[in-house]
Amino acid sequence: MSQDVIDSPGEATEVEWMSTEAAARRLGVNPRTIYSFIDRGDLKAFRFGRVIRLKSDDVAAFEAACQIQPGTLGHLVQE
Repeated sequence: MSQDVIDSPGEATEVEWMSTEAAARRLGVNPRTIYSFIDRGDLKAFRFGRVIRLKSDDVAAFEAACQIQPGTLGHLVQE
């Protein structure tokens, strides 16, 4: 699902919209987890009437921000 959006006069960029179910599949989580991320403000979403949609670029940015940095899981490693 996509739609043209005008960023500035004379310029149009294509926005790829995702359903919450599609975002959940992409991230490998339950759709209820997506709603939790949205409710906490961790993931941007938009309501169009009764439909909730996410921009694929926002989902990609959220995914990148969740990347684990090496050396940050010491509290989980048992020696």
